Amino acid sequence: MTRGEFEQAVSEGLDLVPGDLAARMDNVVVLVEDDPPAGDPGLLGVYEGVPLTERDHNWAAGSLPDRITIFRNPTLAICETRDEVVDEVAITVVHEIAHHFGIDDKRLHELGWG
Repeated sequence: MTRGEFEQAVSEGLDLVPGDLAARMDNVVVLVEDDPPAGDPGLLGVYEGVPLTERDHNWAAGSLPDRITIFRNPTLAICETRDEVVDEVAITVVHEIAHHFGIDDKRLHELGWG
């Protein structure tokens, strides 16, 4: 899958987020990188920022956007078909957006979004 096709899959994953939930996302950017940090080669995605549940009224002043990064190569390594890639990307996107809303990994696993 080309980089452009993978970016399209990420875009499709974002389109699955309900509109009212997407509207509540605040100061966050979604990026695609080929590879995760060297210390975590199997990482499919990561959220970096301050979850909405931890922000106070002073938070926004001069704050850089939170980042959700989806990693292409490890995703392609675990998927055999384009459909599998699209499904895995959608799961990863939802998982990282959940972190933006303050939902931790334990709760995500309980909800079936491991």
